Amino acid sequence: MRAYRGTILHCLDDPGEQSNPSAWEHFDDGLLIVDEGKIARVGEADALLADAGDDVDVVDYRGKLIVPGFIDCHVHFSQLDIIGSFGAQLLDWLNQYAFPEEAKFADAGHAREVAKVFVEELLRNGTTTALVFGTVHAHSADAIFEAAEAKSMRLIAGKVLMDTHCPAELRDDPESAYADSKALIEKWHGRGRLGYAITPRFALTSSAGQLAAAGRLAAEYPDVWVHTHLAENMEEVEEIARLYPDSRSYLDVYDGFELLRKRSVFAHCLHMDAVDRSTMAAKHGAAAFCPTSNLFLGSGLFDLPRMREAGIHCGLGTDVGGGTSLSLLRTASEAYKVLHLQEHALPAMRALYLATLGAAEALDLDDCIGNFAAGKEADFVVLDYEGSALTARRMAAAETIEEKLFALMTLADDRNVAATYILGRLSD
Repeated sequence: MRAYRGTILHCLDDPGEQSNPSAWEHFDDGLLIVDEGKIARVGEADALLADAGDDVDVVDYRGKLIVPGFIDCHVHFSQLDIIGSFGAQLLDWLNQYAFPEEAKFADAGHAREVAKVFVEELLRNGTTTALVFGTVHAHSADAIFEAAEAKSMRLIAGKVLMDTHCPAELRDDPESAYADSKALIEKWHGRGRLGYAITPRFALTSSAGQLAAAGRLAAEYPDVWVHTHLAENMEEVEEIARLYPDSRSYLDVYDGFELLRKRSVFAHCLHMDAVDRSTMAAKHGAAAFCPTSNLFLGSGLFDLPRMREAGIHCGLGTDVGGGTSLSLLRTASEAYKVLHLQEHALPAMRALYLATLGAAEALDLDDCIGNFAAGKEADFVVLDYEGSALTARRMAAAETIEEKLFALMTLADDRNVAATYILGRLSD
């Protein structure tokens, strides 16, 4: 048993656009008690220390902020080396940058090297759980799972399915996609803290036969995830309408192949109507809000208020390499701007929710991660207000926890991540 003392903050629910104070807990001098990798208790330090006796080893982080580990709902580990590539919208960007980069992953050694660096970068930025795209190569899934397992991370990933409208060297087919995915599910899903996601890249690069094969897998393995892209770019949406004229919408294509269900996570969801939102909510699909990517690729603006009003679970995604940072603090800062452009607010507490409990709900993992409720896994991050000279100066002028958190969200980077803990152990 070990305890961590500092300012402690976590969400109990969605604080909403009005930042409902009953939706979070804040202990200015708090104590987080961890027992065998799980949260035992959280509360005011003086009271808990008086009850704990002399057997608890206390790690002192007073003057720093302890929050739940960040959760990335959509990211491509294979695109780490093309982050910040200049000047294209989605379909051109895929052809110019993403596909050539992913072709390099035919080399299993390259896949393992990138996966190791990627996982280390996640942890350095305070991200303790992620939903990750691999490449079409089955060994890319092996590589990212091996790297996460070595760190005891909770991570969901899958090999990409693509058999059309992509380079020949990156194509599988419906039969091999089904067989490779099935073998990977049997090997990795439920192994420790790992989970598998059936991963068609998007409806444009999977034939009807391949989407049907993915739907078959989803029916056979109802507790795995489905992870794909949806309605990111208008040119993409128009092409899907041309390819699937009998489908009402882009979402309807996935629904027709039984890929819209609980544990289906759709990245972007920018160009949807009220019927789509109602259908997604009714069938328990979730959305990954990827603001840095949406702005960088000029794709559009995510409508968080309408998604939440419809009852859709939403979490933040960095979407590297179209996204421009693996930091969920930086990602939240861009989410604020996306909503501000639509005359909506993103208070700091709601941003924290989207990066922690809200993301856990989107991944259907809120029973085990996302906040400091007793019994949950002890993944958490220690944020240093004084990680840079600028944040130190700004904090000196901040008066409330909301103001401090918003300033961190706006100004902080990996220098402000003092420590990342996985199951109550300091990540190396």
